[in-house]
Amino acid sequence: KEVRATFFKKPSLADGIKGLKEESAFRYIATAAVEASEHHEGALTENIDHNTWVTMNIDRAVGEVNSRLQGGLGFLATVGSTSPFIGLFGTVWGILNALTAIGLAGQASIDKVAGPIGEALIMTALGLAVAIPAVLGYNALVRGNKYVVGRMHRFAHDLHALLVTGARIPTGG
Repeated sequence: KEVRATFFKKPSLADGIKGLKEESAFRYIATAAVEASEHHEGALTENIDHNTWVTMNIDRAVGEVNSRLQGGLGFLATVGSTSPFIGLFGTVWGILNALTAIGLAGQASIDKVAGPIGEALIMTALGLAVAIPAVLGYNALVRGNKYVVGRMHRFAHDLHALLVTGARIPTGG
């Protein structure tokens, strides 16, 4: 919100870019857009009109930022989806070992069965204890990323309009 509120009020694009934080995704997008607009020349780009060239470069910059935002989400999703199965596997393994030990001992009383089976069920609990926060974190990050990417697209749209037409098209927030 701060970027949209201040960037387009600067006297020039250069001042707007300087006003953005060095590591900001918005600065990266703005720099890529301005460079594309200023460097639309050469044999390879002569068949691409200025508007398309700027659009392609802005889309590429937004895509790169989006890819960086998505980094690590795949691992978090994998942890969230596989942890219950790993816990279940540990439980099955523990039950198998408990039943084998009981079979070898030849005693099947409740006290001999309940302890080892209860210990085996701890693995399922641990799997769920890992999976639930991982899934909740994943969902929160995906939701936050969608919000940020939406803001980046609105900023990129306004920047594109400014570079191609010279006028910012208000998008309402």
